[in-house]
Amino acid sequence: MRLILTAAALAAVPLASLAQDDPVKQAIEARHGFYQMLAINMGTLSGMAKGDLAYDETAASRAAANIEALVQYDLPSLFIEGSSSAEAQDSAAKPDIWSDPEDFRTKFAGLGEAATGASDAVRGGAGDVGAVVQKLGGACKACHDNYREKS
Repeated sequence: MRLILTAAALAAVPLASLAQDDPVKQAIEARHGFYQMLAINMGTLSGMAKGDLAYDETAASRAAANIEALVQYDLPSLFIEGSSSAEAQDSAAKPDIWSDPEDFRTKFAGLGEAATGASDAVRGGAGDVGAVVQKLGGACKACHDNYREKS
């Protein structure tokens, strides 16, 4: 429970500092915050899976639990009109998100499915972490292929 409250508090931090009169900027900043938190936790897991970080069951489980909590957030709702990369700076979102929002929402739901049970699945060794990273990475790639500009 503490983890979920911590994730919720962290997710609210970027929004609290933004001007309340610019919903496009708020949406973009919130998306960036979401993806940054996702990347930090995926980095921990992938580092352990690759052997770049020593396997630590507690840290792996915490990172996976953070991802499980993050994907409960309705990220697709932050892709509001006016926040595409063509209309706003500093966005890697492809226009297809706005032209096919249902498929984007489905792809995001796939990440949620991939994350389900991850905090338990990473217990037992780096090999278990690797399997979770592959599953999560596949869900990320399914979305990135269609909806994220290459950087």
